[in-house]
Amino acid sequence: MLGVAIFAMGVISLGACVSNCITAESARQETEHARLALENRMAEVEAGEIPTDKDRTDDLGDAFPGMTLKQSRRPVSAKNEKGDKILGLYQVDIEVDWTTEHEPQSRAISFYVLRSK
Repeated sequence: MLGVAIFAMGVISLGACVSNCITAESARQETEHARLALENRMAEVEAGEIPTDKDRTDDLGDAFPGMTLKQSRRPVSAKNEKGDKILGLYQVDIEVDWTTEHEPQSRAISFYVLRSK
């Protein structure tokens, strides 16, 4: 009887460990999808395919289900080595939001682009 009780507790503990591993893997996959969405948008902005002149919010649809991407930019005041202002330099902020098990999640990236106007 004691052996069966110890075996049952071991099986229950093992089940809890497997459940935790599945949860961790799910979170890792969602974070990887968010990173990929940020990477894709950054490449599109750098290539000039996505305009940065206004803030935008996009639902990522079927490619990244449940994820929403927010994009904004702000001018950066910087000078070159001669002390002249650099015109057209912007900081672009991109954030991906989604919900996991009723908890909001978010990942963000910021980078600079130079746009001549």
